[in-house]
Amino acid sequence: MNTHELPMIIFTVLAQMSVGAFVVLGVVQVVAARRFGREAVDRVTDPALYAIGPTLVLGLIASMFHMNDVTNTLNVIRHVETSWLSREIIAGTTFAGLGFLFALAQWFRWGSVRLRQALAVVAAAVGLLLVLSMSMIYYSLVTVPAWHTWATPAQFFTTTFLLGSLAVGAAFMGTVLWRRRAAARAGRTDEVDAPTRELLSSSLKGVGVAAVALLGVEFLIIPLHLTSLTTAGGAAAESAAVFSGGWFVARLVLVFAGAGLLSVFLVRRASPTARAVPLAVLAVTALVLVLGGELIGRSLFYDSMTRIGM
Repeated sequence: MNTHELPMIIFTVLAQMSVGAFVVLGVVQVVAARRFGREAVDRVTDPALYAIGPTLVLGLIASMFHMNDVTNTLNVIRHVETSWLSREIIAGTTFAGLGFLFALAQWFRWGSVRLRQALAVVAAAVGLLLVLSMSMIYYSLVTVPAWHTWATPAQFFTTTFLLGSLAVGAAFMGTVLWRRRAAARAGRTDEVDAPTRELLSSSLKGVGVAAVALLGVEFLIIPLHLTSLTTAGGAAAESAAVFSGGWFVARLVLVFAGAGLLSVFLVRRASPTARAVPLAVLAVTALVLVLGGELIGRSLFYDSMTRIGM
């Protein structure tokens, strides 16, 4: 694996997962609020929202280790008109700031519901711009055939929503178990009411269906990308050879197991009467497997950098 690019591997994957989770949470809130009520939805989704910020901050901190001098960041952002790297940095910090502000607004219930929704929409749009900027940094390198292809933004956005969906499912079930454990320590029971159980069931089924659909998209992108590289020959064919080893197979197995097999089980077992612990194990295991697969995939992405010419 490409350990030299480890800071960027961690940053890109965690940042994309954070953006995806934020967008998915927004979709859940909008769709579920009509059926279950906003207060019930907020009780389930808010804890997951508060976990996004630390994940993104961890990714941003990791990215700084890729620079010889962190103060160079101040120079990079001066070229926002022409540089996708400048846009990535600005979008990343802006998304973090807006997400933090939205989390505070949710916690203290600042402003009206519509005002908080508007803030969430702006934050989500900036987050998607962050993912786009990431992909365009690599796509714009015309001398690297493995990166200068439609597959780069397609893969980055697929990773964003695949990891984001599974992270939301794991966060929902983690919240349920954490509340039960806290209640047990306080000597009381914390039974989830019927509407909340139905909300969790519907959300987990949606997460599972989305993961399976995105798995299909990813498993369509990969062969098309490899075929285009192989047929192009030269440096492109050399890059394609990177995706033929054991790490590539491991990546496919992990993603298929997490987003495919376990997500199917999650959809089938997610019912209002299902036990929380098995569902939590399924959701968390699926996220861990896919996260591991995507980290390996991102490492192979950096390994595939074979330039044309000097």
